[in-house]
Amino acid sequence: MINKQIGKTLLLCVAALSAGAASAAGVDPLTADIDARDALRFAALMKDGALPTAEVLQRDYLDGAGPGVKVFTPGRIVSAEHLAKAVAARPASYRYAIANCLPQLPALDQDLRAIYLAYAGLLPERPLPAIEVVFGALNSGGTASEDAQVLGLEVTCPPGTTPAQFRTTMRGFFAHETVHTWQGDGTPEALADPLLYQAMIEGVADYFASLVTGEIPRLDRDAWARSREAWVWQEFQRDRAAMQSVHTRQDELLASPHFTRWFANCGSAPKDWPCEAGYWVGMRIAEAYVARAPDRHAALRELLELHDPAAILKASGYGG
Repeated sequence: MINKQIGKTLLLCVAALSAGAASAAGVDPLTADIDARDALRFAALMKDGALPTAEVLQRDYLDGAGPGVKVFTPGRIVSAEHLAKAVAARPASYRYAIANCLPQLPALDQDLRAIYLAYAGLLPERPLPAIEVVFGALNSGGTASEDAQVLGLEVTCPPGTTPAQFRTTMRGFFAHETVHTWQGDGTPEALADPLLYQAMIEGVADYFASLVTGEIPRLDRDAWARSREAWVWQEFQRDRAAMQSVHTRQDELLASPHFTRWFANCGSAPKDWPCEAGYWVGMRIAEAYVARAPDRHAALRELLELHDPAAILKASGYGG
């Protein structure tokens, strides 16, 4: 943590130098914009009702693409063949996003800049990532690398999305995915508690998003969970304990029903549950942790570092 006792004067100097260096390395919040060049290249392949083949997608979209497509390819686009199958299965989803939301992106630059200015004030030492919008295989709204966040337009703009809904969705992604570019790999303490760790990774991002947008992410999920908060926490704790009690590979843990009740379940959430309720649990823990912290700015940085989620939970007093 930045403010450990190593000599206050020296520390402040180091922190100031680090802040300046990090800000210089990132995107300027006053001129940040959404890079949609690869999305426009994809859109051209569907002009006049065309359905691009795997060969066309490889040659005219994946080859020569920018870093956003490269970030989106492993585990999302996968390959030209996989993408071609997704487009052929649901071409209306792509056409709707191309016709209705792709033209709206330039107007959202001002929203992006406002969010980035808020982050620059809150965490001046953190570099702000580039934003790229691409088309994927209908399986991800967004992801992040160390220096960029990449959004999948066909997922963030499903058929029927209104301009107001699209703006809200994109503002949420700008704010949420930025936090993921700042979060590091899990520590042994974090990975030993996989359900809580995932809740904190995603919930911290949602908590920060609420700070810089002034909006609670996913109001439908928030309303569902707040009306039964004690029960939600009890269920989460039960699944958390079940996951900690078994010793198996990480991929098997993440496929277990104890995990998929809370994460990676959009379209397959338990009956009468919202999508990915685990985000909300983590957000509430983060809120409680900051509210009880003697130094709230230090607490925000501790949430980003997330060395020991169980210690953060205990200090937060949440559910206690």
